Amino acid sequence: MMLTRNILLIGLLVCIPAILHLAVAARKGPNTYGSFVGSFNSYNHGVRGQVYVIDESTFFIKNFTYDGTAPTAYFWVTDSVTPAPSGMLVPYPEKETRDPKPLGRIHNADIILRLPSNVKIRDIKSLSVWCRRFTVNFGDVIIPSNITIPQPRVLPEFSRLAHGLRSDNITILDSKTFYIPNLHYDGAGPDAYFWVGRGERPNVHGIRVPNEMNSTQVLKGYEGVDIEIVLPGNLTVYDIDWLGVWCVQYQHDFGHVLIPKDLNVPPALGQTKIAPPWWYITPTSSTAAPELSNCVELLSGRVQVRWELINDDVIIEVSGRILDDQYVAFGLSGQEGRPEMLGADIVVIGYNKDQKKYIAEDYYMSAYSQCDGKDGVCPDHRIGGKNDAVLLNGSRIDSITTVKYKRPLRTNELIYDKVIPDTATTIVAAIGQLNKQWEANAHLASDVTTEDFRIDFGGRGVHQCTNSLYDQPKQPEIKAWPPMMIANEDTFTAKIGPTGGKRGYTRITGQPSWGIAWYINDKLIPEITVERGQNITFIVEGGKDKTNPAKYHPFYITDNPEGGFGQLNPSQQRRQKVFAGVAYDENNYPYPTAAGRYCEYVHKRTDQSEKSETFREYFDTLKLECEEGESATLEWHVETDTPDLVYYQCYTHKNLGWKIHVVNEGSSPVTQSASQYAPSILLVLTFALLAAVARRR
Repeated sequence: MMLTRNILLIGLLVCIPAILHLAVAARKGPNTYGSFVGSFNSYNHGVRGQVYVIDESTFFIKNFTYDGTAPTAYFWVTDSVTPAPSGMLVPYPEKETRDPKPLGRIHNADIILRLPSNVKIRDIKSLSVWCRRFTVNFGDVIIPSNITIPQPRVLPEFSRLAHGLRSDNITILDSKTFYIPNLHYDGAGPDAYFWVGRGERPNVHGIRVPNEMNSTQVLKGYEGVDIEIVLPGNLTVYDIDWLGVWCVQYQHDFGHVLIPKDLNVPPALGQTKIAPPWWYITPTSSTAAPELSNCVELLSGRVQVRWELINDDVIIEVSGRILDDQYVAFGLSGQEGRPEMLGADIVVIGYNKDQKKYIAEDYYMSAYSQCDGKDGVCPDHRIGGKNDAVLLNGSRIDSITTVKYKRPLRTNELIYDKVIPDTATTIVAAIGQLNKQWEANAHLASDVTTEDFRIDFGGRGVHQCTNSLYDQPKQPEIKAWPPMMIANEDTFTAKIGPTGGKRGYTRITGQPSWGIAWYINDKLIPEITVERGQNITFIVEGGKDKTNPAKYHPFYITDNPEGGFGQLNPSQQRRQKVFAGVAYDENNYPYPTAAGRYCEYVHKRTDQSEKSETFREYFDTLKLECEEGESATLEWHVETDTPDLVYYQCYTHKNLGWKIHVVNEGSSPVTQSASQYAPSILLVLTFALLAAVARRR
C-alpha cells in the first residue's frame, strides 16, 4: 500500500511541473468571445444580449434573449447606424438560407451569427432585431468604426531539424486550431507527437496534441498532406510559445514553429469544426469507403462526377478523359442560376507527374487570367486561404483520371469558399492545361459547362451516368503549325491573341498555355532573330489596366523561358536576368515599362484552329479589337554580351511568349528550315555521295 502511494506521489511530482509551467505563465489573450461590440439596446419584446465579433464575417451573441411573439422578426444589418428597411436579413439558424423563418422564442442562448457571403463586418454599422411587417426596431447595437477584427495568423513553416519534417507556412485559424499544409514527415520517430509548450524551444515539459484524427497515438508518416490539429482541453494558442514534433523517448526536437506574442486570432467557439474523416475507425483500420450513390455526366460525357453527403462533409469523385498534363475543375458556380466561372469555388483534380501524386486543390476564380499571386485562377493557399479539399485517393487508367476527395459543407473562408446549400445549386466544370507548377493555368472557355446544371449534394439516388466516358472515340491526330520566324527586322508590334488550340502554342513550344499568347507582327509567337549591337523597337499593346489582370500584360525581355517576373519574390527575381522592359523605383522595387493599350485578336465566331491547316487560314478567322489609348514603346539595344537565346514574355503572367535568337552582326539568321530540315539534307547528301562512289566502280 505504501509502495503504491509512493508511486502515485512520484507520478504527481513528475506531472505537476509541466502543468504549472503552462498554467502559471499563461499569457492573457483577447476576450474569450472575440472583440466586444456592445450590448443590445432593448426597445421591445425583451431583446437583450452581448455582441462580439469573431472574425470578419461572424458575430457571437452571448445570452441572447427574444420573446418570439412578433410576426416577422429577423436579425438585420444595415450600413447606417439607424436600422432601416433598406438593410439585409441575416438568416438564423444558418441553414435557413432559402425562405428563412422568423425568429422564435430564444432565452439566454449563445448564438453564432454568420453574415451572408457577400457582406463583411466592415461593411455594416448596425445589427438589430427587426420586424419586417411593421418596420420596427426591437433592439440594436452600433458597430464601432474602429473595432479590431480578429484574423487568422500565418506563421512560418516548421523548422527542418530531423526525419524529413517540413511544411508550408502554418496558419492559426482560431485560438485552438492550427492548419498545417503540405506536411512531410518520414514517420520513423519511435515516440513522436505534435507537441506544444512554453519556453524558447521544445522541451520535456510540453503537452501532447492529438493528430488530425483526434488520436494521441505515435505519429505515422505524412507525404505532403494538409491537416488541421486542435489543442486539447482548455489550452489555447495564448498559453504556448511553440508548436513542434517531439520525440518523447529520446527528447529530440524534429522541428517546430514559434508562436508570436501579439496574436489576435478568432476565438474557438465552434466556427472551426474538426472531425476525423468519415471512414476513420482506428489508425490501423482497413475500412474502405463505401460506393458513392449519385452520379452525373458533364462536358459531353468527358467527365463523370459521383458524390455522397456524409454528416457535414461531401465526398466527391471526379473522373475525366484527359491528357496527363490536363486537369478537371468542378465546383459551385460563381452565380446561382447560370454557369459562371468568375467567383466560382472549384476543386481542380489531376496528376502531378513530377511528384507522382494526385491533385485535389481548392481554387477561387477572381479573373479568367493565370494566377499572379493576387488575382486570376488561383489555388486558395496562394491568395491567403487554404486547401479545403482533402485528397482521399486517385487512379489513372486508359486516359481516364479519377480523383476522390472530401470537402466540408462550410469552411472558415467566406471570401474564397462558398457554402454548399441544402438544395439544388448551380455547378460548373472545365477541362484545361496544367502548368509547370502543376497548377491550373487559366480558364479555357472551350472546355466549360455552358448550361445551368444543378446538383443537390444532399440528395440520393441520382443516376445519370452511362458508359460514354469509357466509350469516347479516339481523337484524330492534329498536326501542329510549324514555328514561324522573323529576321532582318528592327521594329516589331506586340499584341495579344489566342494560342491556336492543339496546333499552336503548346505544340510549338512544348510549354503549357493558358489561352492567350503574344502575336508579333501578326504572327503567333514567332522566333525572332536580332543582331548584337542592333537597336530594336517593340510597339506594345498588351493592356495597362492593373485592376484587370486578364488585360494587363506588360512586355519584357528576359533569359527565363517562362517569364512572369512580377509573380516572383525578390530572391527569384535576382536569379532572372532582364534585358529590357523592367525598371526600378527609388525604393528598388521593380515595375514594368511597356504595357500600352489593350489590343487582342479574337475569334470572329468560334475557334477554328482544328479546321485550319495553316496559321494563315486560322489568322483569317480572327479580328482585331483594340481599346482606346496609346501603345507603349520598348527600346532595346542588344549588347555584345547578350546570350544567344533570350525570350520575350509577359511581366505579370507566365508562358505568353517565345524565343529571340541573338547573333553577331552580319551572321545568318537562325531559321526554322535550317534546324528542321538539317537531318534530311544530310541524308540526301549521304545518298548522293554513295551514288557517286557506286558509279565510279
